[in-house]
Amino acid sequence: MSNTINSFLFFGAAVSLLSYELGLLLKRKLKSPIFNPLLISIVVVMALLSVFKIKYEVYNQSAKYISYLLTPATICLAVPLYRQIELLKKHSKAILAGTLTGVITTMVTVLLLATVFGLNHQEYVTFLPKSITTAIAMGISEEMKGFVTITVASIIITGILGNIIAETVCRVFHITEPVAIGIAIGSSAHAIGTTKALEMGEIEGAMSSLAIATSGLCTVVFASIFANFL
Repeated sequence: MSNTINSFLFFGAAVSLLSYELGLLLKRKLKSPIFNPLLISIVVVMALLSVFKIKYEVYNQSAKYISYLLTPATICLAVPLYRQIELLKKHSKAILAGTLTGVITTMVTVLLLATVFGLNHQEYVTFLPKSITTAIAMGISEEMKGFVTITVASIIITGILGNIIAETVCRVFHITEPVAIGIAIGSSAHAIGTTKALEMGEIEGAMSSLAIATSGLCTVVFASIFANFL
């Protein structure tokens, strides 16, 4: 099967995009946060590769080109941020405090869990950048000699969970301030969570976009410090 599929130049990209479209369709029809389009597409692609015994390398030959759009897509998040620039200036101190709190909380949580589950140093540093955008996290993980592929997997899982539970968490804890919601989502669930923030409102989306960048920069600094704790 892999040899046959290998002759189709855009097989991997087509499967990825069609799986995501299926996820979008299910989300619109069922209207449940559990049916996250990214999660659905991951499950569908894994199922297809397993059932038809297609090697990952064959699938990735064309699917890898989709990942090239990750950085431009992240940069495009600057648009809603620019539209809310005055709000950014007004709440600059609160935004900085919220972002720092989110980053440090992530680091402390990873440290505690790594200690509880007896992870070694390499496994520990692998999870330190789990809550920031993939483009930055991969570089951090590689620099600290972590398992980059596991880092990417943890980032995707973190983002999907953040996307699914964001509204519920805000409702349970009575968080209604748009700036606070956006910073919380962006600093904990990066770009995948930001798609949910954009659905919740333009201010939430703008603040979440800002948090992606600031959290990434803060993580670069704090990850190197926390890496020495285990």
